[in-house]
Amino acid sequence: MATDVSEQMTRGTVLGGILLAGLGVIALFTPFLTGVALTLTLGVLLVVGALLHVASAFSAGSFWRRVWQVVLGLVYAFAGISVLTNPVFGLATLTLLVITFFVVSGVTQLFWAVMGGTDGRLWLALSGGVALLLATLLWTGFPVSSVWAVGVLFGVNLIVTGVGLALHGRRQPMTVPSEEEPAQPGQV
Repeated sequence: MATDVSEQMTRGTVLGGILLAGLGVIALFTPFLTGVALTLTLGVLLVVGALLHVASAFSAGSFWRRVWQVVLGLVYAFAGISVLTNPVFGLATLTLLVITFFVVSGVTQLFWAVMGGTDGRLWLALSGGVALLLATLLWTGFPVSSVWAVGVLFGVNLIVTGVGLALHGRRQPMTVPSEEEPAQPGQV
């Protein structure tokens, strides 16, 4: 019985990885649609966040806490409705956030490559350099890069995650102790 559960979990992990990689390929071939879908999802989440802030104002305690919850709700609502009514503008904003992330990440990694210990300095410097190169490429192509950048980066992430998950599931079958034998330390 333990082997059946382990095999099912392994198959599920591999299948999930394959599905993620497949979605990543679709995202790569439709980067604009993927970017708009992600932007609309963000808009909906912001509107839900607005409703939650306003709802929490009723139990916030003091007057000023209620006011701040309502103000935060209004800010979330404004951002969410803005993104939902103009998803292309929201996509451009997301692209600027991605560029900012790459700059901060690249500078931080280069800093640690120079100031950190000896282990992994080369890889940190290489990763930081690639992040800054990506930020530069996206910035020089902005606003046109906003049409494809978020969708492509999301697609690549899904592919890498899916392939990694599928390979891990194929190589590392989970072992589940049977009811007859007690679990050993370190065994799942």
